Parts: sequence; structure tokens; C-alpha cells
Amino acid sequence: MEETRRRIAEAFSECWREQWFDEITLEDVARRAEVSVRTVIRQFGGKQGLIAGFVHYVAPQVEARRTVAPGDVDAAIERLFENYEADGDATIRGLAQEQRLPALAPMILAGRAGHRHIIGVNFARWIEPLPPADREKAIDALVIATDVYTWKLLRRDAGRTVSEAKATMRRLVDTILAGLAPTG
Repeated sequence: MEETRRRIAEAFSECWREQWFDEITLEDVARRAEVSVRTVIRQFGGKQGLIAGFVHYVAPQVEARRTVAPGDVDAAIERLFENYEADGDATIRGLAQEQRLPALAPMILAGRAGHRHIIGVNFARWIEPLPPADREKAIDALVIATDVYTWKLLRRDAGRTVSEAKATMRRLVDTILAGLAPTG
């Protein structure tokens, strides 16, 4: 049963990458998961339950893929770009629906919390030695520099290549880190 739930949550994630939330149907999810609509309903109840399934099954996988050894800035940016190039447009589409569809809140909140957590882990070398108030400000700045909206501005709005966008994000991160006292 757990494997079926995971397959359904991953099928919902695939639909999410391609469609607006209100366009996703239980039939689409069931077909991709190779189960019946009745099974989707029995396991998750409906689209709100699929959001909870996404948060439970898919979000931790995304977080794990984006986490690197603390201090490896190039790897951190590389992993972010791997994620953004694959799912950035879907994330932006989801964020565009946030005010209109409060049901998306658990997914969006999990994404924000996950990104913040990843920044804390990936940049711990610079962040951990700081006093708590400064630590939060540093995380805020790094979250903004590495956010999906930053990726969108560079890649979609400005039309930068992946390498150009990575270089710009790296310059932003380096500027922030230069103002912090690294350890080791």
C-alpha cells in the first residue's frame, strides 16, 4: 500500500509539473500511477489529499537532491539549477495560484521551509558561527539570492543561458558570503 501511495503522489507531481492545479484531474493522476480513480480516492480522498501526499512523499526527495556538503557553493548552485531547470516553471505556476487557491498552502509552505532549511545546511560554514539574529538575516539574504524567482528573472525574463544565470547567482551568493565570517 505504501508503494501505491508513493506512486500516486509522484504521479500527482508529474501532473503538477505540466498543468495548473485546477486542470489536474484524478483521472490524470490515476492513469499516470497505473491505478484506478477509486484507488486514488481511497488513498488520498481527492486533490487536497494529493497535496498532502506530495508534501509527505515528494518534497523530501527534492530537499535531499538539493542538499550538498556544507561549504560547496558551486555544488549548491548546481543542484538548485538542476531542480529549477526541471521544476522551476511548475513552481512559479504554483506560486501564481497561491492567493487564488488556499488549498495549495501546505505545498507552498513546505517548499519555502525546505528551501530555507537547505540554505541553512548548504551554507552552514558561514551561517552557524553567527549570532542568532545575524544568522536569520544571512539566511534571508541567501534565500533571496538563490530563490526560484531569481532563477525565473535570469532565465525566463532576461533570457540568460544556464551558465550565465548560474554565474550571476554565484556572484550574488559570493557577495553575501563575503560579508560573513566563515569558519575553518
